[in-house]
Amino acid sequence: MALTGRTALLAALGSLPVGILAPSWTGMLAVNAPLSLAILCDYALAAPVRTLRFTRSGDTSVRLGDAAEVQLTVTNTSRRRLRAQLRDAWPPSSWTPGSERRASRHTLAIPAGERRRLVTVLRPTRRGERQAERITIRSYGPLGLAARQGQHRAPWTVRVLPPFTSRKHLPSRLARLRELDGRTSVLTRGEGTEFDSLRAYVPGDDTRSIDWRATARQSAVAVRTWRPERDRHILIVLDTGRTSAGRVGDIPRLDASMDATLLLTALATRAGDRVSLLAYDRQVRARVQGRTATGNVLATVINTLATLESELIETDARGLSNAALTDAPRGSLIVLLTTLEAAPIEEGLLPVLPQLTQRHTVLLAAVSDPRIEDMAHARGTVDSVYDAAAAGQAQADRRRTADRLRRHGVVVVDATPENLAPALADTYLALKAAGRL
Repeated sequence: MALTGRTALLAALGSLPVGILAPSWTGMLAVNAPLSLAILCDYALAAPVRTLRFTRSGDTSVRLGDAAEVQLTVTNTSRRRLRAQLRDAWPPSSWTPGSERRASRHTLAIPAGERRRLVTVLRPTRRGERQAERITIRSYGPLGLAARQGQHRAPWTVRVLPPFTSRKHLPSRLARLRELDGRTSVLTRGEGTEFDSLRAYVPGDDTRSIDWRATARQSAVAVRTWRPERDRHILIVLDTGRTSAGRVGDIPRLDASMDATLLLTALATRAGDRVSLLAYDRQVRARVQGRTATGNVLATVINTLATLESELIETDARGLSNAALTDAPRGSLIVLLTTLEAAPIEEGLLPVLPQLTQRHTVLLAAVSDPRIEDMAHARGTVDSVYDAAAAGQAQADRRRTADRLRRHGVVVVDATPENLAPALADTYLALKAAGRL
């Protein structure tokens, strides 16, 4: 039996003279027979909690930063009216700090044999899966003096997906893709382009694109237009080793790399290319096989990345290279999202790069820390000068590492978390325009 605050107050007032001799609530109730009888009757009239039935429905997935609604249907199978307080418990990261109590607690009144639906609004603060925990319900008697309390379980899982904040850059990149695709009057030439159609010559066109045979058959000068090849293979490799766990600003490096992965996946599939995903540190953590543009590869990648986490171990560069060579057919674009720190690159990646670059086009994208740039320009105090010197040294080391990669034929993208996704998309379009895909 659970006694309410109202019961405690009445007991204290009714047994004040003997409060010193009987300081506990049990003792005070023992000397107040009418109150004791009222409490026992109230407890007996409270609806039982063990016979209640619970079912769930609602959202099963939500983007990080958005709200998900999960409905909990409570059925009162007893012959008594249910007056209750209910707590629908979920993991702490299911809500923003401070909002859990307001969002998870409900007051309900259900007549005998009826049901009510409660709505719990989740606002997760982390990626991954959130599973419903225990339901605690306290059923009060009609006087509110005593209550029955019990716990139930109603399993439900909500998958928290990456936020994909870079999708705002997709329309502008798709417009540029349409230009490359020959839908506007833009000529592109290169090894990776295909003949598209003929059109009339306009001043400024490359004279090497004039089709003299077609010109001889008509009165106007005709030029060939070209479009980038389709159905190319792109393998995105996410390094999930220890360096990906470091936080840059408010998010881990891995989350910034995921955002860039989603924008590139959306853009490349619209371009008609096949996109595959590989997450690796010392073993394969996630894998999405390449699909055609008609498949919903973006949704598959989003669901795969939802539960992916960094591992606090050093990445095995040789194993990563072998896994990439296994997944990528010859002539693919391998996009490696990893660190640009000197030690992991020089000791791990550089020795195995020739295996990748001789068969594929390799693009390395890394997340840079915007605070380093701020520190490099700091002045005014002795500490600021030391910070600027340290930042300058870090930037110089990063540039040297990038230059070494470029000498091995690697395309390097080094950008802050906010700029990494659009910079990677721009580099992909530049490779398309240059005929390297």
